[in-house]
Amino acid sequence: MLKAILFDLDDTLIDWGDFFGKWDAVERMYIGGVYDYIRDQGHDIGDPDSFRELYFERTIAAWDDARTTLNAPHLGRILVETAALVGVPEADRDAEAYINAYGWRAVKGTAPFPDAIDALCMLRDQGLKLGLVTNAFQPMRLRDREMAEHGLLEFFPDCRLSAADVGYLKPHPEIFTLALDKLGVAADEAIFIGDNPIADIAGAQAAGMRAVLRVTEKLKPLLSGLIVPDAAVNTLEELPAVLDEWYPNWRSVEPA
Repeated sequence: MLKAILFDLDDTLIDWGDFFGKWDAVERMYIGGVYDYIRDQGHDIGDPDSFRELYFERTIAAWDDARTTLNAPHLGRILVETAALVGVPEADRDAEAYINAYGWRAVKGTAPFPDAIDALCMLRDQGLKLGLVTNAFQPMRLRDREMAEHGLLEFFPDCRLSAADVGYLKPHPEIFTLALDKLGVAADEAIFIGDNPIADIAGAQAAGMRAVLRVTEKLKPLLSGLIVPDAAVNTLEELPAVLDEWYPNWRSVEPA
C-alpha cells in the first residue's frame, strides 16, 4: 500500500537549469555577507576576493571528500574553516552567526518546475504523506526560506531533510531511513522521486523503496544497467499513471 512519496529538491522540484556549472557566481553575494559580518566584528581579514577564493577552496575540498566518504559537507563548518584561514581567533568563530550572515534565499532565475505545484497538490489531496531529502550543504532552515519563497514549503510539514543536518549524503542509507521514520512509513510503503541515478535511484532502492527517475532536458543520465529506475518520467504529470500501475487502489479521491 502506498502511503508516502519522498522527493529530491534541486532539479526535481526546483529548476536550476540556467545555473548548471555556475555555482561560484550564485554564491558570491552570500559569501559577501559573511565577509562583511567578520569585518564588522573588528577583524582585519584581507580583501573580499581572497576571502571568497579561500571559501571556494574549502568548499571544493569538502565535496571531494564527500564523494568518497558520503560524509556531508556543512556550510557552517566550511565558513568556520575559512575564518580560521584568514586569522579569526578560535573564540570568535561562530558557525551559526556566519550561517545567518550568509543570508541564503531563493536565487533569482530559479523556480519550481511548471508541473511541481499541481503534482504536489494532487498527491496531498489523495492523502499521501510527502517528504523531502536534499543533498544540500546548507542547513535545512536555509533551504526552508527558499522553499517558502517558491511556494513549496507547505507541502512538506513533517519531513524535510538536508544532508548537512543529517551528516550523510544520498545514497547513504541513513538519510533515507531517517526520512521514512519521520513520516512513520515502511520502505515498501513509499517511493522516491529524484533526478540523480546514483544518489536518488540507487540510494532509494538500496533502502527498499521503488525509485522514479525525473528526467530533465538539462541532464539526461546514461544508466549503466547497474542502476535502473523502477520508472522514469519526463514530467510529474506522468506520475499518476505510474502509481496506477503499481498501486491500483492508491487514490483516495477519484480525479474529476
